[in-house]
Amino acid sequence: MPIELLAVGRVLRPHGVRGDLLLETLTDFPQHLSEVETVYLGDPPSAHPLAAARLHRGQLILRLADVLDRAAADAFRGQLVQIKAAAAAPLPPNTYYHHQLLGLPIVTEAGEPLGVLTEVLETGANDVYVVQGPGGELLLPAIRSVILRIDLAARQITVRVPDGLREP
Repeated sequence: MPIELLAVGRVLRPHGVRGDLLLETLTDFPQHLSEVETVYLGDPPSAHPLAAARLHRGQLILRLADVLDRAAADAFRGQLVQIKAAAAAPLPPNTYYHHQLLGLPIVTEAGEPLGVLTEVLETGANDVYVVQGPGGELLLPAIRSVILRIDLAARQITVRVPDGLREP
């Protein structure tokens, strides 16, 4: 089974002459990277020991233990920087990473299967869960009155579909 990885940044360019990498940050918890020992770059991803991570003017700068100069750092330009999902920052109760939810079956509170969560759309007000099922695509707002229970152990999301969201 492949290691599940989460993208935390994309290499913009080298930073300085010692091989540091300037990243576009793709995580809500960039400060957590200082606690991570290994990052993965490239396709296929290869492991690199993380020597240091810091924020600089709102951007993330990484120093990899095995990248010692600007030329070596330049080879990573444009690549995703990933970490193991298990090394991700812990979340508060009832908060989930998208990767934890994708692929979960969606059922109504009456037990009717609606399909599988295939995408999470981030909107200004609230996320929207895209459910693909036998009845086609269903868009559910990720609000408490609609998403009743997320049970990661049972691998299921229970919902109450608002009136008018489904064809009769």
